[in-house]
Amino acid sequence: MVVVNRTGDRVASIREELKDVEIIYKPLAEMLTCTSVYCFNKHVIGNSIICSYVNDLENVRVYNVDGLKEVVAANKEDRLRKAMEAQAINTEESKEFEAWWDSLETVPTIKKLRAYAERIRVAELKKCLSKKSDDMSKKTRRAVDDLSRCIVNKLLHGRMQHLRCDGSDSRTLSETLENMQALNRMFRLETEVAVLEQKIRAQQR
Repeated sequence: MVVVNRTGDRVASIREELKDVEIIYKPLAEMLTCTSVYCFNKHVIGNSIICSYVNDLENVRVYNVDGLKEVVAANKEDRLRKAMEAQAINTEESKEFEAWWDSLETVPTIKKLRAYAERIRVAELKKCLSKKSDDMSKKTRRAVDDLSRCIVNKLLHGRMQHLRCDGSDSRTLSETLENMQALNRMFRLETEVAVLEQKIRAQQR
């Protein structure tokens, strides 16, 4: 048996498999130069040397050059489409993140409003207990303290709801900003809102 190949690396493994067969190795370059006729011509190139039924084999595909060009073009178009979809998702996620980040600007107002209410509660409770210190037991004092906390929490709950948003809707975020400004004016909480105002206007353009 004569084996023609570019290199002789595979010949040893073939000889190992076919021990009873005499294997003669011939370099491809040597065989090409010693032939008396052309190895390739337009007739050979023009005809397919692979049968179409090879496509029936599992995980095997046969393409000609024109077919490969079509495959490359289709793959390129598919990658471009997926890239555009990814860009759209990235843009949407970026907007949602920026809106959520902007919504965090209301957190200082919520904290300051709670602190403001707590200062008033503690001050008024102290006045009340100082006047009634001799007539009230520790249990009663604790009950009054709990009652005052409950009243403050219930009063603030509705106001706090108007300062909370996830930033997913620019209209809701704009309304939250207006509510925050109103609370700052009414209670003089002095929360900085100029940066958030600028971002909201930019979103509405």
